[in-house]
Amino acid sequence: MPKTDRKYSLFLDTTLNKVDAKGRVSIPADFRALLEQKETQLTAFRSFNQPCIECRTSEMMEKMANDIESSFDAFSDEQDDLTDLIFADAKEFPFDSTGRIVLTEKLLKHAGITDKALFVGKGKTFQIWNPDTYEELAAKRREQALAKHFKLKNGGSDD
Repeated sequence: MPKTDRKYSLFLDTTLNKVDAKGRVSIPADFRALLEQKETQLTAFRSFNQPCIECRTSEMMEKMANDIESSFDAFSDEQDDLTDLIFADAKEFPFDSTGRIVLTEKLLKHAGITDKALFVGKGKTFQIWNPDTYEELAAKRREQALAKHFKLKNGGSDD
């Protein structure tokens, strides 16, 4: 991948990529560039509230671990449940020379992904979806958001 001076700060956009028979899929170039710029690994795990794959930087995973540790009593059922849901299946995915990763069968099955994967930027994270499943959900979310007239505090500005 050619180096660029462009600085990336968030995972943005939605990209559809093919998945081959071995579970290999190309990470979108902008997403790879952000991970490389941050000098971090991609970590993925099954979402526990949606049929998709959650993707985070290694640093975000470490922050999640710290947040869970500080939010619950050590060895509590709640802490064990949450750490099992997130970390027991989490895996770091290095890129090959062409920017691909190999998704595990468990992740592919959870998200219902077969031959196509939809990468959905979520700002500081991204998700990987079955395109048909996401299309249905996105239409519902958009309709609900427009009906509720959501507003951002400060409109997203620094003021």
